[in-house]
Amino acid sequence: MSKILVVEDDIGTASEIEAALIDHGCAVIQAADGKDGLVKAISGDFDAIVLDRMLPGGVDGLGILTALRAASVQTPVLILSALSAVDERVRGLKAGGDDYLTKPFESLELTARVDVLVRRRSGPVQETVLRAGDLEINLLTHSVTRAGRVLDLLPREYQLLEYMVRHSGQIVTRTMLFEEVWHYRYGEATNVIDVHISKIRKKVDLPGLVPMIRTLRGSGYVLDATA
Repeated sequence: MSKILVVEDDIGTASEIEAALIDHGCAVIQAADGKDGLVKAISGDFDAIVLDRMLPGGVDGLGILTALRAASVQTPVLILSALSAVDERVRGLKAGGDDYLTKPFESLELTARVDVLVRRRSGPVQETVLRAGDLEINLLTHSVTRAGRVLDLLPREYQLLEYMVRHSGQIVTRTMLFEEVWHYRYGEATNVIDVHISKIRKKVDLPGLVPMIRTLRGSGYVLDATA
């Protein structure tokens, strides 16, 4: 659940924003003036801030932004303002704002913009582990286990198996494997794929375990994690 700080002095607008964000699945903390808003925002304990441009309390929206960035608080900020002139937008963005939304606005647009800021703060999730049934590949350490047993793979075998796990349940042809792993055009005369798959199969399909790697004559191979 995203935690959003809403700094807005107009009670009606603040209530509408809070209702829209809560309905969108967010947790909302409110501040009704610039001083309170700055105190809460400076903690950095929010996924995003919805910040009114004009605020009472001796500190306006731009003042809050300037103070936050000076304190190295990088919480994404959506500026709300009735001031729609381009110069005002530029001032807000230069002060450290991440987005600018003019009043009046639609709740759907507000929540969509907040979503973008939250995703930007979170960043892309880095995939570190691939799994297919009881087969697991750690992409950081390049370690491979099946049913808890460590598999000793050579670099090319690891690359082939990673490709097959990423396409688990799908037919992968010799051409696909050769071009994606070796980065060369596949030649029908070579049996290098078959040799490597045979070695991988001996290491993956251990005694007592259900075979995962199947050969489809004339088509290619399938790594079947449901077998």
